[in-house]
Amino acid sequence: MAASNGTMMQYFHWYVPNDGSLWKQVKDEAGELAGAGITALWLPPATKGAGGVNDVGYGLYDLYDLGQFDQKGTVRTKYGTRAQYLDAITAAHAVGMQVYGDMVFNHRGGADQTEWVKAIRVQPHDRRFTTGQECWIEAWTQFDFPGRAGEHSDFVWRYYHFDGVDWAQNLDEKAIFKFLGLGKDWEQMVDEEHGNYDYLMFTDLDMNHPEVRTELARWGKWYVETTQIDGFRLDAVKHIQFSFFRDWLDHMRKEAGRNLFAVGEYWNPDDVEALHNYIAHTNSKMSLFDAPLHRNFHLASRAGGSYDMRRILDGTLMQQQPALAVTLVENHDTQPLQELESPVEDWFKPLAYAIILLRQEGYPCVFYPDYYGASYRDEGGDGNLYDIELKPVPKLAELLAARRDYAYGPQHDWLDDPHVIGWTREGQAERPDSGLAVLLSNGPEGAKWMYVGHWRAGAQFRDCLGHRAESVTINEHGWGQFGVNGGSVSVWIAAAPV
Repeated sequence: MAASNGTMMQYFHWYVPNDGSLWKQVKDEAGELAGAGITALWLPPATKGAGGVNDVGYGLYDLYDLGQFDQKGTVRTKYGTRAQYLDAITAAHAVGMQVYGDMVFNHRGGADQTEWVKAIRVQPHDRRFTTGQECWIEAWTQFDFPGRAGEHSDFVWRYYHFDGVDWAQNLDEKAIFKFLGLGKDWEQMVDEEHGNYDYLMFTDLDMNHPEVRTELARWGKWYVETTQIDGFRLDAVKHIQFSFFRDWLDHMRKEAGRNLFAVGEYWNPDDVEALHNYIAHTNSKMSLFDAPLHRNFHLASRAGGSYDMRRILDGTLMQQQPALAVTLVENHDTQPLQELESPVEDWFKPLAYAIILLRQEGYPCVFYPDYYGASYRDEGGDGNLYDIELKPVPKLAELLAARRDYAYGPQHDWLDDPHVIGWTREGQAERPDSGLAVLLSNGPEGAKWMYVGHWRAGAQFRDCLGHRAESVTINEHGWGQFGVNGGSVSVWIAAAPV
């Protein structure tokens, strides 16, 4: 489970260099990150991908190869070797941080051989309907892992462990082919986009096959015991039979003897009800990323002062199911030039981070480029090459410190103006210096009277972000008039005694 005032960091992005240095960087940076207020790291998939050192990790090839075997033209993964991965986890644990592993279950890529499978094409925009005739296709479904030669597991994958592919080798044709045969169909309890969104990419696992479920349970136990991770980021859960992770997480927690954290990627920014439905079907076994909140940030940043800030939390998990909301500003899929590109404009990012870090709802996740910055070149959707420069978010270190040191106690909201909104946290008795007042504006300069606690009468408050030079004196009833610059955020804390 997330610690009180815990903060997760997504410690990678899509364009991290493929030089095998990331695990070493985690080890070297762990102490500094813990001191900054990061309490958990979400690390990228450590398993060998079909693309070798160029694979971000989501084109999964071998679950048991964590950068140990010569497969797909490399021993290490994009991020390093198995030994370096384990050293990174040990280093994070040594400074009190948890580590969450990124788990890819939905599909496999880079098969070793083809097999003949009876199949039928389906409509790409409504997978419930077939098109054309049944046919035999040569599908890439045979996974033998010759480079590993049975070490850690002798399980191999065959066509009957899958329910579809997107390539027929004998036909030299790309289409979505559904496998035919006894018990073969798309999984039914999945997202309803495209009629049935079981199929996503590569060879799609059949989560209703008993051997598949058994092997993934066996592998999960091995992974937790081998790495000693503290939880999971679960990829593409909307494409997987909803009941699978309900059962799999129960098994993992029972085998581990501890309450392993889990957050699922159910990316639907437009319909929070789909997220509620998934949480209900999985018996609240995992948190979900708050995709609707990211959408609100994206839209607000693009709209400038015309966005109604009273609506910034509307239709979000942060608002409606905060205990299971992992809140974020950006991730590797939304960053520029990626498939779900929907970046939050730079000017708004400090405001967005103030919302996820300094409110009491949700478990915030900081994105690597927002902390460290990033630069890369890639092709856009228009076929042109673009050079992208992502700068660290101004004042992010101060916002993290404010969460770590001051964001405690009862919360009071002033989400009552189209441009200037705020809230306060009263603090906790066991943390006598805690408590704060937050004010942000997407328009002109503004001010609000806000309550910080009657016992603070006479106290002086200062803006710990340094945006406002004045101090605020709390009146006898515990209220103060706090200000904020236009298009900015200020975080007010009790000034240290002179």
